Amino acid sequence: MSQTDYTLVLPAFTIGVHAYDAIGKITRHFGKKVVIIGGKTALSKAKQPLLDAIAKTDLEVLGVLWYGDDATYEHVDRLLREQAVQDADLVFAVGGGRAIDTCKVVADRAGKALFAFPTLASNCAPSTALAVMYKADKSFAGYYYLDQPPVHTFINMAIIADSPFKFFWAGIGDAMSKECESELASRTAEHFHTVLLGRAIGKACTAPLLQYGEQALEDFKAKKITYALQQVVLDIIISTGLVSNCTTGGGDYYYNSSLAHMFYNASTVLPQVVEGHLHGETVSFGVLVLLTYDKQFELRDQVAALYKKCHYPTTLADLDIKAGEVDSIVDAAPALTEWTCVPEPLTKEAFKKAIMDTDEFGRSL
Repeated sequence: MSQTDYTLVLPAFTIGVHAYDAIGKITRHFGKKVVIIGGKTALSKAKQPLLDAIAKTDLEVLGVLWYGDDATYEHVDRLLREQAVQDADLVFAVGGGRAIDTCKVVADRAGKALFAFPTLASNCAPSTALAVMYKADKSFAGYYYLDQPPVHTFINMAIIADSPFKFFWAGIGDAMSKECESELASRTAEHFHTVLLGRAIGKACTAPLLQYGEQALEDFKAKKITYALQQVVLDIIISTGLVSNCTTGGGDYYYNSSLAHMFYNASTVLPQVVEGHLHGETVSFGVLVLLTYDKQFELRDQVAALYKKCHYPTTLADLDIKAGEVDSIVDAAPALTEWTCVPEPLTKEAFKKAIMDTDEFGRSL
């Protein structure tokens, strides 16, 4: 993205228990033929409410397809061969981050308008112009950059509140990274309009999680759709997505993530982390690593206090990582995008020290 000639498309959304009622109005300029793509569990929850809402419009559903079991290019290629995808005007992406990211790549490569229908509040994938892709072995494959986020995101709070607790819990951990990562990554960058906007929006990401996070988790467990719950859902899906779109400039600049996601992405070399822990769960520990590295100890203490109350990882052992395995994480880090997303050149020694110091801090809590 050039600093002088560029297009920035920011997320649009509808939220509430009747969010799907807006489908007809929002989609009317984009065509009539729809293919719905999502995860199996997501479709079991959202398919009927979605079809009921579509029945009140003049949209035609050409097919309902399973996205696959992960965000891989193999699944993208398979979906692109589907006749329903080829004939559709609109792609409705239903599910969590990996389902929606898969659909982003499908829609981009097929030239279709994409609409997101998150069934989880687990990350900002429904509102970003970025797809996080994985290899068949579940290790990190890289980022896929798009020109714009989904045209519109429909957040049905009744469906979100009926999703598994663990994904919402992990979503808070993922969202906790946005402000500190984007600030650190862009600290010494030129703050032209769009990056400056992203940094400003980032300041609205951490405080709501610290203020409402614990209550939102309790309300979620009780299946109560409350003000606190909705504030946190918006933080996870929309606020962080706004920051992402302002701090990601394709090949020109990238300030969207830093040490917290670098820790997660590098940790995918360890099978027990990938198989036993959620993305946001591992990122949440990465937040402590970042705050330790950056010597933001007061904020680290505040975040750690919430973590202890709400059972987020504060030690390597909480993620089933042995001290002797840290070198594997550190060795994988320099190849990642986030390695350069710091104000000063990073070294393996400094990254490892931040990890080990964080573990020591966590064990002292």
